[in-house]
Amino acid sequence: MLLLGIDIGTSSIKASVVDGDTGQLVTSAQYPDTENTISSPFSDWAEQDPEMWWNCAVNAIQRCNDSGKYNPKDIQAIGIAYQMHGLVMVDREHRVLRPSIIWCDSRAVEIGNKAFQEIGEEKCLSHLLNSPGNFTASKLAWVKANEPRVYGSVYKIMLPGDFIAMKLTNSITTSNSALSEGIFWDFKENAISEDILKYYGFPKTVLPELKPVFSNHGEVSSSMADLTGLKAGTPVCYKAGDQPNNALSLNVLEPGEVAATAGTSGVVYSVSDQVSYDPLSRVNTFAHVNHQLDGFNRLGTLLCVNGTGILNRWMRDQVAPQWSYSQMNEAASAIKAGANGLTILPFGNGAERVLSNKSIHSTITGLNFNVHTTAHLIRAAQEGIAFSLKYGVDIMAETGTAPTVIRAGKANMFLSNVFTKALVNTIGVAVELYDTDGAKGAALGAGIGKGFFAQPKEAFENMKSIGSVEPEKELQEQYQSVYANWKSILDKQLKN
Repeated sequence: MLLLGIDIGTSSIKASVVDGDTGQLVTSAQYPDTENTISSPFSDWAEQDPEMWWNCAVNAIQRCNDSGKYNPKDIQAIGIAYQMHGLVMVDREHRVLRPSIIWCDSRAVEIGNKAFQEIGEEKCLSHLLNSPGNFTASKLAWVKANEPRVYGSVYKIMLPGDFIAMKLTNSITTSNSALSEGIFWDFKENAISEDILKYYGFPKTVLPELKPVFSNHGEVSSSMADLTGLKAGTPVCYKAGDQPNNALSLNVLEPGEVAATAGTSGVVYSVSDQVSYDPLSRVNTFAHVNHQLDGFNRLGTLLCVNGTGILNRWMRDQVAPQWSYSQMNEAASAIKAGANGLTILPFGNGAERVLSNKSIHSTITGLNFNVHTTAHLIRAAQEGIAFSLKYGVDIMAETGTAPTVIRAGKANMFLSNVFTKALVNTIGVAVELYDTDGAKGAALGAGIGKGFFAQPKEAFENMKSIGSVEPEKELQEQYQSVYANWKSILDKQLKN
C-alpha cells in the first residue's frame, strides 16, 4: 500500500512515498536544492508564485520516482500539506490571476482589524473563534479594494494545498478546516460564515466545493499522470494546512496533546474538545483535521511566530555563509547560555499575531564588538526563537492550554541542541522527538482518507519516539534569568 505525501512549504516542496502497511518511509525528495524566495515588492508584503510551487512539486515527485524504489503506478492515494493562510486566485480556465499573498504578508492587518470592530468583537470571537485579522478573507478584501480588475476575474479562491490538488485533478475543493484557517467558517452555525461574506461583499460562489478533510478531493487527470508518472485516477484523499498536518504526523489528535514545529515559522499547536479562544486573537483556534460537523469537536489552538527558521536562515546567509546549518549549531553550542549578554528579538518577518498583529521588526541588543563573535550571534538568535515560543505558550496558558509534554519532528530548528534545550528549559516541559515530517504525515493522511485505516490512530501504530529532551534544573535556573531579560527588552519595544 504505497501512499504519496506532498508538503508545500515556504522554502521548498517535499514529496515522500510511504508504505502504509508498515508506516515506513520508502523514499523522499525535496525541490529545489536551495530555498525558494519570498517576493516583497513593498514593506511587509510577502508573495510567491503558485506555479512555482507546482513546478517544485512535480520535480520532487519525479525525484522520488527516479529513486527506482517503487513503481509510481502503484501509489494508491495522495495527501497534501501546505503553508497556511495563503490566497490563491484563478479564473474560469484555472489560470492564476496574481502571485499568492502568503501567510506572513501583513498588508491586510488594518482591513481585518476594522472588520473585527464593525462585525463586532464578541460575534467574531464566538462564531469565528478569531479576529478576521490578517487571514485569507482579509487578504481577498485587500485585492477587492486595491486590484478591482483582478478581483473581477476571480472564478475561485483557494488555499495553497487546494491549488496543488486542482493542478493534479482539475477539481477545486476545500474543507471546513481550510475555511476556518481562512476565517470563512462559522463554528456556531457549522457553515460558511454569512457575516464574513456579507461584510466583505464576497459571493459564496467564489469558494470551492466543500468536502471533508479525509475524503476524495479529485483524481489525477490523464495529462497530469503523464507529467508525474502517477496512474490516472489516483485519488487525492487528504488536504490540510501544515500545522494541523504536523500535528497529525505526530499522532496529535486528542484533547491535551501538543505538537510543535520550527521551520520558516515556529508553532506550538494544542488539541482541545472545547470551543475556546483568546479574546485578543494572539493565538488562534481552527478546526483540526478530525473535527466533524456532528458535534465531535477537535479544535487546534495555534501559536505562531513568523520569525523563527527564517532568522536562522538569515544568520546563515548574511552572517555565516561559510558554514552549514550543522556547523552553525556546533559553533553556537560552544557558547554559554545567554550569549554573553547578546539578545535578539526574532520578529522580522511581518506582523506577528502573538504581538497583536504588530510588526516591530527584529532587534539585536547588547552587541559588544570586543566580545561577541559569529557564534554568539547564532546562539542569541536561536535562544531568541525559543524565547518567542515561550512568550506565546504563556499566552496559550491564559486560554487553558498548558502542555505537559510536546511532540516534534527531529527536523529544522529541532536539529539544534541549543534551540531545543533553550525551549525545553524555558518552558519547563520535555520535548519528545520523532522521525517524521509534513510530507510523511500527508501520505498517512491520504491512507486515512482512502479508508485503509479504520481510525486515524491506526496509521501511527508503528511510530516510536527517537528520543526526548528533558528539563535540567541548572539550565532552567540560568534560562529563567536570561528569558526575563529578553522579555523586558520585548516589553520596551511593544511600548514604543
